[in-house]
Amino acid sequence: MAFEEAFAYLKNQGYGERVRVFEVSSATVELAAVAVGTEPARIAKSLSFMVDEQPIIIICAGDTKINNSKYKGVFHKKARMLTADEVRSLIGHEVGGVCPFGIKDGVDVYLDESLKRFEKVYPACGSAKSAVELTPEELEQLSGSKAWIDVCK
Repeated sequence: MAFEEAFAYLKNQGYGERVRVFEVSSATVELAAVAVGTEPARIAKSLSFMVDEQPIIIICAGDTKINNSKYKGVFHKKARMLTADEVRSLIGHEVGGVCPFGIKDGVDVYLDESLKRFEKVYPACGSAKSAVELTPEELEQLSGSKAWIDVCK
């Protein structure tokens, strides 16, 4: 169901033709890079956290990790990633297919500065066998992100 919602959203916005569905898994950065045919850094991975009882998604380059002190500087809280069950119930996607498209209401999306170094990035599209090719600017527009932030190393 999550893929259908994400795809419908992207199609409605005029980006449906950019969605790619794979025969193989794209559930991890490494698998997605192979499926897409790109370097792992260009995979726009979605990380899910809880901030003040509200779920958020941070989308960052595939070769980065959350820097805890930078995260705390932005959100004024220690980073607490969601469990797989929480991701499913609060975000609306399964781990491995989390993306900012077709998510549940009340989920804030943030984009990490690490994505800006690329012309094209590849976030998932609601399933562990999908991706969509976007520029960072298109990702910003389509995700309804609250802000660009710098929380990765």
